[in-house]
Amino acid sequence: MQSIWSSPNPILFGRGASAAVGEQLLRANCKRALVVYDAGVKAAGIADRILANIRAAGIETVCFDGVQPDPPIWSVEQAGALGVSERVDCVVGVGGGSSLDTAKGAKLLITNPPPLRQYFGREGVVTKPSVPLIVIPTTAGTGSECTPGGVITDTERGIKTNIAGIGCAVTLGIVDADLTLGLPASISASTGMDALCHAAESYTSARANSFSEIAGREAIRLAARHLVRVCENGSDAEAREGMMLAATLGGIAMSGALCHLSHDIGRSLGAKFHVPHGNGCAACLPQVLERVAPVMPQKLRFFAESFGLALPPDASAEEIGRAAKDAALSLMKRINLPNMKALGLSKEELTAVVPDEVVMQCETAAKIGIVTSPLPVTRELIEEIVSRAFDEN
Repeated sequence: MQSIWSSPNPILFGRGASAAVGEQLLRANCKRALVVYDAGVKAAGIADRILANIRAAGIETVCFDGVQPDPPIWSVEQAGALGVSERVDCVVGVGGGSSLDTAKGAKLLITNPPPLRQYFGREGVVTKPSVPLIVIPTTAGTGSECTPGGVITDTERGIKTNIAGIGCAVTLGIVDADLTLGLPASISASTGMDALCHAAESYTSARANSFSEIAGREAIRLAARHLVRVCENGSDAEAREGMMLAATLGGIAMSGALCHLSHDIGRSLGAKFHVPHGNGCAACLPQVLERVAPVMPQKLRFFAESFGLALPPDASAEEIGRAAKDAALSLMKRINLPNMKALGLSKEELTAVVPDEVVMQCETAAKIGIVTSPLPVTRELIEEIVSRAFDEN
């Protein structure tokens, strides 16, 4: 099997690493930074710590604290316009996936004029280089510190889509597990499942290669070892660092292989029903794993065994699929991840919208040669997965 993988940017990883942000900006000859974060990061005191560090290095700061969940075009364009009007020469994103995606979009718009939607797409997007961008995640989930694009909500079409190209590329990711200490269990659970979905989906993607498989396997092992621990004890520093590593490796894995059905469904749930991203992607993960098992039983055996399930050497693909489903479902229950019923959704509204939306996403990607699902994507398959997940999870 031929394998192509590229590391999009360097990563500074380790507890306390965020204290180096000012020094890293100085190395890039930056003098005036646009710092992007949301109200939660501000309330937790993290934004002030990062701002103090940047200012201590003699760098001026301009703050954009209006990050929105599932960032809509208008919010990202506001951040970009602020950067242009304030003549910043770098961007720092601090927070979860929404903050980091907003920062990527803001960087893009500093040298590439709006509207933002002209830069949508995964591959073949042409953009001009822009100012340095440092991203500092405060959750262990998105892997955005090592992915080359961001996810934006197109509010006119009611879908989530990607920005890409050199204009929004990360210059440096700083991954500091100390920033996640004390994070509420509900957020740890949701973001942790996002990291696990990245790992499991990239590992089983039709585009998987040797490099993505190595990163995906290790991310699965780390999540199996640490996700329950961080949800039970938010101050468990060892588990926090383990989950940050799982998230970063998950981001590395999906950079080449991309994700498939769980994320396709999750994007639809987020855009149409405003379900938090990690919850949406995990909502159907058990059933997706079970359906994929006949195509690649050994990979699903690895997933199940990573979570402690014992399988006989002669287990059938169906038995392996059930074990993988049970492993994912057991994990979700242990960390109290809400299912679709708890999120206030009905099966009727889900099956009326999600299957068609997922098929459209996959057909659009296939037109430019991107096929990630290990199974043919049909409306019937997605309706079956969603319906079963609603009943079983």
